[in-house]
Amino acid sequence: MKIAAASGKTPKFLAPKLPSGEPYDCKKSRNTLVKGTRKLLAALGEDSTREGLLDTPKRYAKAMEYLTSGYHKTTESVVGDALFNEGSSEIVVVRDIELFSMCEHHMLPFYGKAHVAYIPNGKIIGLSKIPRVLDVYARRFQVQERLTSQVAEELVRILKPQGVAVIIEAFHLCMMMRGVQKQHSYTITSAMRGKFRTDPI
Repeated sequence: MKIAAASGKTPKFLAPKLPSGEPYDCKKSRNTLVKGTRKLLAALGEDSTREGLLDTPKRYAKAMEYLTSGYHKTTESVVGDALFNEGSSEIVVVRDIELFSMCEHHMLPFYGKAHVAYIPNGKIIGLSKIPRVLDVYARRFQVQERLTSQVAEELVRILKPQGVAVIIEAFHLCMMMRGVQKQHSYTITSAMRGKFRTDPI
């Protein structure tokens, strides 16, 4: 079953291109990342030709490609035909979904758990597809607030449910490794749509 946007067009934030709008060229992108990493190491006073760092630029490039792979995926590609007609109208909750993302302000990871709930409106989604939808958006440069809203909005678009609720709890290494260096603080964000917002339990 193909999921179509209400406008008939794929929303901009789903386009499998670079954020700049440029077509994605994997080979060109990796070469650029490798060269850039070598320059970064040199700027930090390191020798990228020494044994321990010799292959680091290539490894870093591959790691960043994976950590930002959400830019090149759509929810259509991960949900596929896992939508089913079902008369249930009770709350469905998938909780404690592990997530890893990259803070766009410092390019350092944040990680934690997401809890996702929805109230069906004649349609349900395969449970494993909810974490996959989350990963499409988490594997990008993000802020937690936007990530939370994007997951909620996308589930609203796909399911047209009676309501959607997304809560994310995450630790941010940009607060733990640098800056205020607070090791035990974590951030909670929420996005409530439909009945979860208008008729909270």
